Amino acid sequence: MSSPAEAHRTIGAEDAEPSSSEAPGAALAIYLLLGFLFGIILIKAEIVSWFRIQEMFRLQSIHMYGIMGSGVATAALSVALLKRAGVTTLGGDPIRVTRKELGSGRRYVLGGLAFGAGWAMTGACPGPLLALIGYGVTSMIVVLAAALIGTWSYGLLRPRLPH
Repeated sequence: MSSPAEAHRTIGAEDAEPSSSEAPGAALAIYLLLGFLFGIILIKAEIVSWFRIQEMFRLQSIHMYGIMGSGVATAALSVALLKRAGVTTLGGDPIRVTRKELGSGRRYVLGGLAFGAGWAMTGACPGPLLALIGYGVTSMIVVLAAALIGTWSYGLLRPRLPH
């Protein structure tokens, strides 16, 4: 009888294509490059501009609302086209969007208020924090640390919170 290591080598030798676990660095490099490009787009489109965010919260400009609305429309159209074309997930499952039960909605209101308050106070939502840090707004390191602490705290307290 062969050892597990020999069996693994034998199975691996039969495969013509390398498995995804053999080249995680290549996939991570692609994601890093895409994230870098996305950060440049955020900066160039002024999506991470404190001035633009304040304009949005003061209802003085449609700039941010237009960007968010076009993003929602693009995502909806993309999902519809992917479903129509029969594209599947990496696991082979069909793409589907399931409806969520909202319940009372109280938790969504409280979560939205907390998120919006943090966004209004810092001038940035969590998404572009790394882009802002990369752009040289080093004060966002404090905001990133606070966001990570808040996420960790929620994970720790989640079993005790009403859901």
